[in-house]
Amino acid sequence: MSTEQLIAVPDFCAGHGVTDRFIVKLHEFGLLEIEIRKNTRYIPIRELSKVEKILRLYSDLHINLEGIEVITQLLDRMGRLQNEMVHLKNRLQRYE
Repeated sequence: MSTEQLIAVPDFCAGHGVTDRFIVKLHEFGLLEIEIRKNTRYIPIRELSKVEKILRLYSDLHINLEGIEVITQLLDRMGRLQNEMVHLKNRLQRYE
C-alpha cells in the first residue's frame, strides 16, 4: 500500500470553488493524475501545484481545456529542453 499523501477531490473542490466534474475532465484530458480508493477520488499531493496552475489558466485567463493541454505540453517540453541544455553545458565544461 502506498504511503503517498492524497487529497480527496470533494475537499479540494470545496476549497477551490470548482466542481468534481471539472477535476474528472482534467483527468480525462490527461492533465491530472487521480487515484481512486474505496470509490473516492483523490489527487496526489505532487499534483497540487500543477492543478492549481491549471485552475489559474482556466479561471483567470479563461483558457479552455484544449488550450491548457497545449500550454502544459509546451511547458513540459521547455523543461526537458532546459534540462538537456544544462546537461550538455556540464559535459562541455569538462573539455574546457
